[in-house]
Amino acid sequence: MDILVPCIAVGAAAGFLGGLVGIGGGLVVVPMLALVFAAKGLPAAVVMPLALGTSLASIVFTSLSSVCAHHARGAVDWTLVRRLTPGLVFGALGGAAAASCVPGAVLRVAFVGFAVIAATRMLFDRGIAPQRPLPGPAGMFVAGGLIAGVASVVGVGGASLAIPYFTARSVPVRRAIGSASAVAIPIGAAAVVGYVVAGLGAATLPRHCAGFVHLPALAAVAGTSVLAAPLGAALSHRLPVESLKKIFACLLYVVVGKMLMA
Repeated sequence: MDILVPCIAVGAAAGFLGGLVGIGGGLVVVPMLALVFAAKGLPAAVVMPLALGTSLASIVFTSLSSVCAHHARGAVDWTLVRRLTPGLVFGALGGAAAASCVPGAVLRVAFVGFAVIAATRMLFDRGIAPQRPLPGPAGMFVAGGLIAGVASVVGVGGASLAIPYFTARSVPVRRAIGSASAVAIPIGAAAVVGYVVAGLGAATLPRHCAGFVHLPALAAVAGTSVLAAPLGAALSHRLPVESLKKIFACLLYVVVGKMLMA
């Protein structure tokens, strides 16, 4: 179980940075787990699916902690979350099924592209002006499906997609952030089911896996990220968070570059 030590570090980094600069844990967990799994000699065909599935499973636990904090401050619009949930579940299951059918190299490139876009937005983000009110049931189903489909393919909770959508649809920023943390729970839960089912027949998986979810890595990442997030959140009130976001964006470029070369 020598994989636990690096995974504990991954979880601590993800939780701390999430609390400090508000980034989604998957942006840290996916590339770090991919590098850890590859370094441990896991077959290349399962490295990315395992990193994605394990990341999404960890996001369920960290999002529960985040949602409790946002709910206590009245920042979660549960009506909005309920309206999105059918599309979120559909999109997450579809995204997980699609991810299980494509080569690991394609998943790697998809994540790198998503991470580069996220890092670039951190460097140059100028906000999104509210444009239109939220759509009706059909529009919400489509929006939820697209958000969750992309999120489950690249192994993130969807906040980086949901927050811009909410703010563009005239949802106040604090409520958009709180509601996006709640959105990550159905995305993660449904996507994990998809990754578990898709990986049940994989012959090259290591021990202690439930499909494409590495259980020891999940325990290490989820446990330490939940503990480290409050530390980052506390420091966020004392440090220049906008400058830190730009530093993290530059580090993210380096990490995804290493992923491409691995």
